[in-house]
Amino acid sequence: MTAHDTAPIREEERFDEARVAAYLRDHVPELVGDADITFDQFPGGAANLTYRAVAGDAELVLRRAPLGEVAKGGHDMAREHRVLSRLWDVFPEAPRAYHYCADSDVMGKPFFVMERRHGHVVRTEWPASFGGDAPRRRVCEELVDTLGALHRVEPAAVALDDLGRPDGFVDRQVAGWARRWEAAMTREVPEMETLTRRLAASVPEPEATTILHNDYKLDNTMVSDRGEIVAVFDWDMATRGDPLVDFGTLLAYWVDREGPSHTVFGNRVQPLTPYMAKTEVIDRYVAVTGFDVTHIRYFLALAYYRIAVILEQIYTRYARGQTSDERFAQFGSAAPLLADTARGVLEGGTLV
Repeated sequence: MTAHDTAPIREEERFDEARVAAYLRDHVPELVGDADITFDQFPGGAANLTYRAVAGDAELVLRRAPLGEVAKGGHDMAREHRVLSRLWDVFPEAPRAYHYCADSDVMGKPFFVMERRHGHVVRTEWPASFGGDAPRRRVCEELVDTLGALHRVEPAAVALDDLGRPDGFVDRQVAGWARRWEAAMTREVPEMETLTRRLAASVPEPEATTILHNDYKLDNTMVSDRGEIVAVFDWDMATRGDPLVDFGTLLAYWVDREGPSHTVFGNRVQPLTPYMAKTEVIDRYVAVTGFDVTHIRYFLALAYYRIAVILEQIYTRYARGQTSDERFAQFGSAAPLLADTARGVLEGGTLV
């Protein structure tokens, strides 16, 4: 999928286009000018809603939270705007955010306006322009190096040294995702209850305190035809905390065709292990950051746990009729499998 692949807005995710257009003319006139403004939607992604606004030759991106109730701590457009309005200055992969609207009456939910980047968002298939394995290998290298670069940003240098609460961050992550699971679950899953207890009882001491993307993975990036990362998206959960939380998430989405997580993700996520094994990913991240990854199994298990909750939340939206997107129907089977995968990681099994 390329960044040019927009589609008509899904009926249940429409908004008052005339009102939003008038708002943009009033609040960001330097970006839209006097041209007519039209809207369409980026159909990828599974949570926050992302739209394109076109005004003459200008293109902007509008981001808002999904419809219905949303999990506390997620889909935070104010947080995402704040981070992106500052981080772009030292971390070029972060698109620049221009304006935040807190008034839900304008678009149905708070939203923000950010710059448009161009490239490929890799989800179900590699870009045809790649033409071989070399760009895919480069994507793998860039994924690791870009995360390492983010973790080397000094929060105070971008006025984000008050972002989040790093003390006790991982403990709160476990407790918070456990609460989200209780709120979202559609049936009892004993494996999730067991995993909650194990994670809560064995939280490692933090390796460092850095800015975290908090959902870093291939399809939250945009790549060029050469395999270079030109943007990192979806910063609504960004915070400060142990960088191994981010790294564990990246490893969890580093799918192997032979691993059990591939059953969950299937053709929705490109397998990356054919181009860089997870052991090589770990070695490269250590070389880039200098961090001690002794407890990486804990953070990989935590990532699987968290993904299980996220997929359950998405499935619950589908089950309740808050979205008609049929992609989400299959997520109902995710939690038991991912919880069992996390257990195997904690017990010394393969880093699947």
